[in-house]
Amino acid sequence: MALATHFFAGANGGAGFQNLFGELFDDGALDFIILKGGPGVGKNTFLRELGKVMEGAGAEVEYLHCSGDPDSLDGVMFPEIRCGAADGTSPHVLEPRHPAAVERYLDLGRFYDLYAAKACAAEVKARTAAYKAAYARAYRALHAARVLELQAASRATFDRERAERRFKGIAFRELRRAGAQSGKTTRRFLGSLTCKGYVWRFDSVSALCPRVYEIRDAYGFAAPLLEGLRRGAAARRWDTLCCMNPESPEEIEHLLIPGLGLGFVTSRPGMEYGGAAFRRVRLDALATVADKGAARLEGRMVAALRAEGAAALRDAKAAHDRLEAVYNPYVDFDGVRSAAVLESGRLLDWLKQKRRAPR
Repeated sequence: MALATHFFAGANGGAGFQNLFGELFDDGALDFIILKGGPGVGKNTFLRELGKVMEGAGAEVEYLHCSGDPDSLDGVMFPEIRCGAADGTSPHVLEPRHPAAVERYLDLGRFYDLYAAKACAAEVKARTAAYKAAYARAYRALHAARVLELQAASRATFDRERAERRFKGIAFRELRRAGAQSGKTTRRFLGSLTCKGYVWRFDSVSALCPRVYEIRDAYGFAAPLLEGLRRGAAARRWDTLCCMNPESPEEIEHLLIPGLGLGFVTSRPGMEYGGAAFRRVRLDALATVADKGAARLEGRMVAALRAEGAAALRDAKAAHDRLEAVYNPYVDFDGVRSAAVLESGRLLDWLKQKRRAPR
């Protein structure tokens, strides 16, 4: 049976667009398609078709959603055959490192009606400026929210020594068995602030990890503790999937160890896990806030600023939809689907070869 999981390779935060797209492929990849082509040309249609075909063949499929519009795809990965495809246009531009040998371009822009598009140039330019302005407004609000959030967190004290003892005990219990993997770390985002507000794909945690430790952490103290668990898992030769913090993409927010069926999920206001937890770790109980009244006020201000950011992302989505509507009548979608059928056939061939190979 196919296993479908859902993550993000990009996220919206106080520092703007956070980008992990460059980590989607490495020298170990067999084939990676970098899609080119502008708005409305059918990149989402193409990616969904690949995923549908491979799910139908029983392959593991990882869907990568767009941080602006979570109903749209920015990429799709097929780990079993070390293949994938992603939108390689701004703001997550991708370039081949080993052209054709590993990565390759696929230009969907050839399915535009060139003359019709040029006749709409003035409208295209206006719509493009509108959605870019909305994104700029969103990032100003998110930046202000993040500054306030960090100020509030800096006034909280934390019993780190006690927390480290707790996590060392967890590591001793859960990581005593050695794996037979490479200890590889894969980085993704589990969610993002989007045009629909916060979207977190905790369903992917449930699909990969039957046992979940829920970490209650309102002030962002969990990251170094999760990093310690990641190092321990890697040392024991377990592959890890690290879901990074959209506000600080160098910090782990959720840690998944699929080989052990084990997950460590952070919960906080706006990112409530809500699923069944094997254990709960309440880091908030180890934190002390001197001025709780000020903390509540700052919390309301942060929430209001993030709501403004989400409203601006909705405006950006609406403006982008209007831009796509300009192009859509002039796109050969039959050509796009034919290209998807051709590439799906290649993927199925590689899947058959993989499954026939001696283990």
